[in-house]
Amino acid sequence: MTTKTKTSAKKPAKKAAPSKARIPILVTTQHRGVFFGYVPKSQDLTKRTMALLDARMAIYWGTEKGVMQLAATGPTSKSQIGARADIPVLHDITGVFAVSPEAVEKWASA
Repeated sequence: MTTKTKTSAKKPAKKAAPSKARIPILVTTQHRGVFFGYVPKSQDLTKRTMALLDARMAIYWGTEKGVMQLAATGPTSKSQIGARADIPVLHDITGVFAVSPEAVEKWASA
């Protein structure tokens, strides 16, 4: 006696959301933290708490024009940048800065 087994059609795996579905930002905190990372385009940037994806921390800025240089042109050769990690909840946000495409490239290679 043979038994037939039903083969179920597998659903294709979901593709990762395109990078255009998120935006790069630089965030400062009340505790003097400076972080680069990504948030969904739908993120309310006025919140004092939010998640930051693929985040990097600026341990030492190494800039000549202050913290906003990290958003304008990215980390310099003197900057010390931490490893990547997702931050599920970043508290006490004091500033959110738009990051230029040039700066995004430098953060990616830091």
